[in-house]
Amino acid sequence: MTEPKKTQTPSEAILATRRNFLRQSVMGAGAVAGATLAAPYVNAQAAPIKWRLQTYSGAPLGAHVIKPQIEAFNVAANGEMEIELYYADQLVPTADLFRALQNGTLDAVQSDEATMASPVDISVFGGYFPFATRYSLDVPALFNYYGLKEIWQEAYGEVEGVTWLSAGAWDPLHIFTVDKPIRSLADMQGLRVFGVPTAGKFLSRYGLVPVTIPWDNVEVAMQTGELDGVAWCGFTEAYEVGWADVCKYALTNSVTGAWFGSYFANTASWQKVPPHLQELFKITIDQSHYYRQVWYWGGEAKLRVEGEKMELTSLPPEEWAQVVTDSKGFWDEVAASSPRSGRVVEAFKKYAETMEKAGYPYR
Repeated sequence: MTEPKKTQTPSEAILATRRNFLRQSVMGAGAVAGATLAAPYVNAQAAPIKWRLQTYSGAPLGAHVIKPQIEAFNVAANGEMEIELYYADQLVPTADLFRALQNGTLDAVQSDEATMASPVDISVFGGYFPFATRYSLDVPALFNYYGLKEIWQEAYGEVEGVTWLSAGAWDPLHIFTVDKPIRSLADMQGLRVFGVPTAGKFLSRYGLVPVTIPWDNVEVAMQTGELDGVAWCGFTEAYEVGWADVCKYALTNSVTGAWFGSYFANTASWQKVPPHLQELFKITIDQSHYYRQVWYWGGEAKLRVEGEKMELTSLPPEEWAQVVTDSKGFWDEVAASSPRSGRVVEAFKKYAETMEKAGYPYR
């Protein structure tokens, strides 16, 4: 007897369509790489260079934010180098990522500064810095045209053993809650949420309680009541990793439009990689930035509008205006923490002013 075909929910159909599109895109890129590498090649190296890279993300999320890049690099490296990919907390706790990278336990890391406890004065800007961005393209624009790239290179140039390679954009920040809807700032009082440090510090002024636990434990913690929700991601990620199956409510107000994440290498490990493989690694990082930007952007609005798993809530306009105003004070506090932090905040202000003057379609 043939079993009846299960009808996909709207969100399942959206995710399946987008996975298929991105899979075809990656396969196409792989075919081009294969054609490029088809010429005869002799590998005189006795054994491939082996790297261990750990990401901040768990496996379901890592399947999109880094796995395609590592697979592409390993193929294109043509036997000269191989990167072993590890997900959140698999080799070392996420909070120890920087130290493990610096002492050579790891050869490379993908994370934001705040989450990995990076000991630089600009670490507060890694992850979600309140209202620094509105769209994912803001991140590469800030790094390439407003001086952030040079500031990051300068900061990590003062840290022994770690080389900063590149920064890219992830998703916006929304708050998703299990069974307590947020319809006013007062509703945030006492809510225990899993989230990234900087945004958590800012939101704590409204009573939100940031909680840090291993990424793989988040879903169970929400099911058992240890957590009331997450302030960690956007709609794409919440649906992909299963948190939308646990949370009943989604706050549409976004504190930040895109997460700042970076790639780092252990300096000694990086210096042992020949120039052509260094260039290949940086090229696949750019590929990862592009893939991730499309993957997140393609899902945010569509899942917010057509996803059926969470009820949407919003803060009253006057309360949201207060949050925006409060963020300006937060910016000034951080700017005063160090001259370099002041330069970053100045870049944010200049960028925001430029976008405001440019008007539609930029803002």
